[in-house]
Amino acid sequence: MGRHMKTTLATSLLLSAFSNTYAAVIEKRLAIPPLPGLWVSKGCYTDVGTRTLSGAVFGGANNTIESCIGSCSQSGYAYAGTEYSNECYCSNAISTSATAVPDADCSMACGGNTAEPCGGANRINVFWSGKTVTGPSNQASVGPYNYVGCFSEGTNGRALSSAATASNSMTNEYCASYCSGYTYFGTEYGRECYCGNSLNVGSIMVPASDCSVLCVNSTTQFCGAGARLTVYALNGTAMPMPTSTISSPSSTSPAATGFPTGWTSQGCWVDGIQGRILTHQQPDSQKNSAENCVQTCAGLGYTIAGTEYGVQCFCDNFIFNGGMLATAQTDCNTPCPGALSENCGAGGRLSLYSVGTPQVNRPPGPQISGLPVGWTYSGCIQDNVVSAEAANVNILTLPYKVSDNNNNTPATCIAQCQKFGYNAAGLEYGSQCFCGDTENLLVASSPSVSTNPTAADHYTYSTPPATYPDTQCNAPCTGAAQYYCGSGNRLTMYTYTSAAPLYKWGMPTGADAGQYSLLIGGVIVPLITSQAVTGKITFLEKSGTGAANATGAYELDLTQINNFGAAWRQMNRPTTDVFCSGGVTLPDKAGRQLNVGGWAGSSNYGIRIYWPDGSAGVKGTNQWVEDGQHLQLQVPRWYPSAMMMANGSVLVMGGEVGQNAAEQPTLEILPPTGVPTAGTSSGYSNTTKYLDFLDRTAPFNLYPYMTVVPSGILVVYYNEARIIDDINFNTVKILPNLPGAVNDPTGGRSYQLQGAVVSLPQYAPFTDPLGVLACGGSTQNGGAAIDNCVSAYPEAENPTWTIERMPSRRVMPSMAGLPDGTYVILGGGQHGVAGFGLAGAPNYNAVLYDPSKPVNQRMSIMANTSVARMYHSEAITLLDGRVMISGSDPSGQFPSPADSFPEEYRIEVFTPPYLLKGLPRPSLVVENKDWAYGAAITFTTSATGAVRVSLLGSVSSTHGVAMGQRTMFPAVACVGGACTVTAPPNAHVCPPGWYMFFVLDGPTPSVGQFVRIGGDPAGLGNWPKLPGFNLPGI
Repeated sequence: MGRHMKTTLATSLLLSAFSNTYAAVIEKRLAIPPLPGLWVSKGCYTDVGTRTLSGAVFGGANNTIESCIGSCSQSGYAYAGTEYSNECYCSNAISTSATAVPDADCSMACGGNTAEPCGGANRINVFWSGKTVTGPSNQASVGPYNYVGCFSEGTNGRALSSAATASNSMTNEYCASYCSGYTYFGTEYGRECYCGNSLNVGSIMVPASDCSVLCVNSTTQFCGAGARLTVYALNGTAMPMPTSTISSPSSTSPAATGFPTGWTSQGCWVDGIQGRILTHQQPDSQKNSAENCVQTCAGLGYTIAGTEYGVQCFCDNFIFNGGMLATAQTDCNTPCPGALSENCGAGGRLSLYSVGTPQVNRPPGPQISGLPVGWTYSGCIQDNVVSAEAANVNILTLPYKVSDNNNNTPATCIAQCQKFGYNAAGLEYGSQCFCGDTENLLVASSPSVSTNPTAADHYTYSTPPATYPDTQCNAPCTGAAQYYCGSGNRLTMYTYTSAAPLYKWGMPTGADAGQYSLLIGGVIVPLITSQAVTGKITFLEKSGTGAANATGAYELDLTQINNFGAAWRQMNRPTTDVFCSGGVTLPDKAGRQLNVGGWAGSSNYGIRIYWPDGSAGVKGTNQWVEDGQHLQLQVPRWYPSAMMMANGSVLVMGGEVGQNAAEQPTLEILPPTGVPTAGTSSGYSNTTKYLDFLDRTAPFNLYPYMTVVPSGILVVYYNEARIIDDINFNTVKILPNLPGAVNDPTGGRSYQLQGAVVSLPQYAPFTDPLGVLACGGSTQNGGAAIDNCVSAYPEAENPTWTIERMPSRRVMPSMAGLPDGTYVILGGGQHGVAGFGLAGAPNYNAVLYDPSKPVNQRMSIMANTSVARMYHSEAITLLDGRVMISGSDPSGQFPSPADSFPEEYRIEVFTPPYLLKGLPRPSLVVENKDWAYGAAITFTTSATGAVRVSLLGSVSSTHGVAMGQRTMFPAVACVGGACTVTAPPNAHVCPPGWYMFFVLDGPTPSVGQFVRIGGDPAGLGNWPKLPGFNLPGI
């Protein structure tokens, strides 16, 4: 990588300092900012079971340490804590159940400032104001008022009825100020304030503990409770005694009229015994009446309305907290101030109105019925299980925390899990949703968090998660209070039990699983590989990776694989550094290879050309050629992509200016199309095209995927995709964003969140839209590797992305198209992001993707290797039908430093099942290897079965990008062993260039041969006309 993660990403991962010249590329770690006032950091704590900070909850997408401290401080709390990027908690004490853990555990970047740490999963950064706050109490005095006790409401109305207000700023001081001039004031339900000169009939003193609700704007004061007032009296006032009564209309007062259609009276109901029975209170009003309250609630979309204490109006769709009809219906006898002939409830009594019969909410419990199809309730399950490897590490039972919000329901949680292929969903703390698999009840699969090969890749359960009585999952769902959604350290679990599984992975064995094997010992840790039209493999290595005597450029002759000296040819090092460059095979007659961009300085502008020569068993003599004075890109590019256009020109897109520098949100064409101009890097006037979408999505769009489609050029970058016109490069069509991870929609597929993208097979007559497949990648916050592939047909009328679960997480994968139309996914890591030292947990397993199978049944778990293929590894399909795997440059240093994955020289091959079943390989003889579009090309073969032919584009592979990749199945007809293939029809189906041509007898491919299709329409065979460059001509 060289261009390491910008602060937005790198600082959220564990990094190692480098000792060489690339050390400057590493960004600083996440850092605690200067804190306000006397606030100090108390470190990182666990947050499982009982909340570590159990007071107020704030936070959101813009959460920072400063904003969290500000919210907690303003609310009077002594402690503040940030967790899981976007969460903020407050309290006046740290829970005794919390334990201090290493600061590295709190390594997730804050949502509002990615340079700051905001805890982690079940980890909280704690900050302290320096103040010690005692528990809430009843203040002895508030201004001129003295505390006299906790009192009930009156028999037929308010205990204090002269004046009233309610506010989210309520404290006892607030109420005292409002009631100035009255003998008494009382606070109720945390936010209500009442005034009077005496207590009304029926109000009596009750135990002080009955007034247990905190004032909404003070954590140290009590402000009454349901039907309970915290009462204060002016200094010198005697113990209050009820001295007045409130008159009320007779029980035979006229019935209220003027309701909306369908609304009727439901009588007098008891309120407040276990809490409000209608939970949406409207502002108190001296104009309140039954008609006004009903109209207010109906206008807000509610189906139940209730009036109380004359001035109060409540709305809801259900009756909660054990609400029931009053035994004495005459209890609702307080006059409505807006209609004195009507009753508006009373103390602890609601006059109730509804559309139809009011629905009484049953006591909460897990949702059992009405679940999405195929899902069932599976119990109350332990979360945060102690790991077997470290007693201070707790493992999430379901590995992905998807959300934490006020709209959490079983249905919404299940829907998100099922969308991404997970068959288990769990809800916790009322507000949280987790996704995973039923297997997680036995096997832990929380993502790895280490980039150190000597540290534990994954943690395992010390004991499997326990099952608890349903009553222990007793937190109401924030989006459906009638259901329980877990509790602290408890998951309300749902599993998918339908006979038709959400996904089905093939698990072949033996020859059907393919085979990894050592091809040859290497002499290079390559950055970019390609099979030349001569059949030899070219390797390029960044400067500084290999041994001091290495040149960074080699060629491998596969026909001499058993003779190490004869197999390898050491070439001259290119003049400039190919570090993170792009490349393609040119469509000229010689099949020259082009390499562009690099790092840094003049290398950013580099254009390098190699004419493959030699033959089987005969080493070539040609070298990579450059002319840094007369042949350069127009602008500097590091991490660019290159592609052959339909018109035969080379398109170069994206990159950045240099290490951790500005984005290069442009494209340019080679050969240059401008006017010859002295003094420019390219020698021509600037004809680059600015691309706003690359500018906007920096820095996660490097090495964008490009491929030709009939309507232009498809570009996939970060988590977006669009089609641009191939003449003016304006946007033609914008696709929906690519889905990311189940718990992070911002997950990306291009560097530095590197996945792999390929085009799906095209079939004659080539009238169907081209498909595209993106697999793996990573996320910005913490580098959680993605475990899915997504596919779409961009030119379809309304393209959508189809999500398919992969068997494992994978970042930095390589993907190679095979002659039979399948794809093999290889290498990469299961944690982190692309870059030196930024990924871990190697993925040793190969996966075969077969797009001809039904969705969610296309992947098969294939053979394993023992070689870690991390950053700077590649995979290309060879003419012999195997896949060559090379490279792995995880540290960028030679020799490899301690605590890093090794620089990998070994060259492996993956042999697909079609070469392991003992079936004879068909022969292929084709004389004409220069095809015009639509031409009928004859060939002979020994194939005797259902003959098919395929074409694979010549690939230059680096960073998960297979530049030039394409898979096509043209029409073929055979009479015996004499066959005719019809070449693809045009350049928008098959861009001009070199392709591997295979014939398949059933599943078995022949050894391929390179053919050129579409000629050299841009005349690249005559470019560049400079000394030192041999030209093959047109």
